[in-house]
Amino acid sequence: MKVEYNNLYTHFIFTTLHRLPLILEGNRQRIEKYITGIVNHHDCKMYAVYANAEHVHFLVSRAPNMAEERLAELIGNASSRFINENKLCIGNFDWQYTCSAFSVSKGDVKKVCDYILGQKEHHHKQTFAEEYNEFIKFYEQTIQYIK
Repeated sequence: MKVEYNNLYTHFIFTTLHRLPLILEGNRQRIEKYITGIVNHHDCKMYAVYANAEHVHFLVSRAPNMAEERLAELIGNASSRFINENKLCIGNFDWQYTCSAFSVSKGDVKKVCDYILGQKEHHHKQTFAEEYNEFIKFYEQTIQYIK
């Protein structure tokens, strides 16, 4: 059945292989624009993206025929190829073999966008490891609450 209307918001977090700080500030916006282009090319919409040195956050509204895993695979493969072909980091670039995808309600889209776009300031106060552990704790508590 064709889905006429949808609210499929997903907050993705991609991490560089071994969490190495490979994304240079001077190349950050170019990488963000490329990832946005991939998202838009697949009938999805980018709401916010920020590339930190060792991880990238982005919030998208997915097309109903686009599963999170498929979109992550498309973005991961194309963006790592783009970074390597354009020599946007020292050495070979690759993402971790897994990423995270968190569902977001329509009412939280602005809050998540603000959070993603505030990454530079956020990471002056909290490391990526601390941030990621908070995400996992939050979603584990949510799952336990539902059970």
